[in-house]
Amino acid sequence: MKEFNSDTCHKLLAATLKLISLKGYTGTTTREIASEAGVTEVTLFRHFGSKEKLFEEMLKRYSFLPELKELLPELEGNSSDYTEVLLTIGTRFFGTLKERKSLVRIMTCEIQLYPEKVRVVHSKFIDEMIQVLAGYFRLQQDKGLLRRFPSETAARAFLGMIFSFFHVEEIIKGRDMKKNEVKRTINEFVNILVQGTLRGDKS
Repeated sequence: MKEFNSDTCHKLLAATLKLISLKGYTGTTTREIASEAGVTEVTLFRHFGSKEKLFEEMLKRYSFLPELKELLPELEGNSSDYTEVLLTIGTRFFGTLKERKSLVRIMTCEIQLYPEKVRVVHSKFIDEMIQVLAGYFRLQQDKGLLRRFPSETAARAFLGMIFSFFHVEEIIKGRDMKKNEVKRTINEFVNILVQGTLRGDKS
């Protein structure tokens, strides 16, 4: 698998994030991305091959997915309890969405206008994030902490609650939510999930 860790790749991915956040995928050209990164368009294609691949690598680097992959083993290693793990995931996920607010706003508005290849990339990225969290739920089920339930459904429900909360309040209503309000709401989401998934003798 090709790695994209060179300084040129970093610059191209950062430029992609900046321009797509401002202009959207369809409104951003590879020439503009290359110019923003201070390289030629030929260099862009030599490193990434296509605009679609550049978009895919941007999602891999700047989305919540890489953080989630690192976070779960770290929390497990620190012997964090179930509630604490979910609180951390929910808080970090909301924080990433807020940090990438411009990108989230424009992508949710224009995703149906994207080429099929790009929609597939976006869909696979969401599915992978769900699978990573579902894997954590399955592990807790195997340990006997959680009752048996479809782990993917729980992962989709939890991430969906956080995303919907962010989208309605920050994108649709245009609010800049305070940390205390975010914390209070995420606590309630976590309580709902914990009460619905713990084994009866563990609650």
